[in-house]
Amino acid sequence: MASVFTKIVNGELPAYKIAENDKYLAFLDINPLAEGHTLVIPKQEIDKFFDLDDDLLAGLIVFAKKVAQALEKAIECKRVGSLVVGTEVPHAHLHLIPFKSEPQVCITAPKLKLTQQEFEQIAEKIRKFIPEEIAVKS
Repeated sequence: MASVFTKIVNGELPAYKIAENDKYLAFLDINPLAEGHTLVIPKQEIDKFFDLDDDLLAGLIVFAKKVAQALEKAIECKRVGSLVVGTEVPHAHLHLIPFKSEPQVCITAPKLKLTQQEFEQIAEKIRKFIPEEIAVKS
């Protein structure tokens, strides 16, 4: 059965997309630890992050770097942290979390409750800083 992330990739479920190319997708986490908390995934469904082949893993990191740089420009933060946890969804993913203090990067920290309008505003703010080659196509 397809993971929830594969359903997002296939357009079966909505997401607040931030960046995309033929191999990777970045979208806002719907249970964010901080404003701009973004998930970066390979479009190919592979359960565990470190089961990605070397080329796919390297490409994901380069893609995530561009997204993280956009997050730093769009969201007021000390820096962008990253986490690989991968226990909730069986699809490899990297959390990018713009944070002001380190406790915000703890996966068990309280989640923000945002409205659809707030998610849309955050996504638009970040997309303004995404390089053209990975910009989400309308």
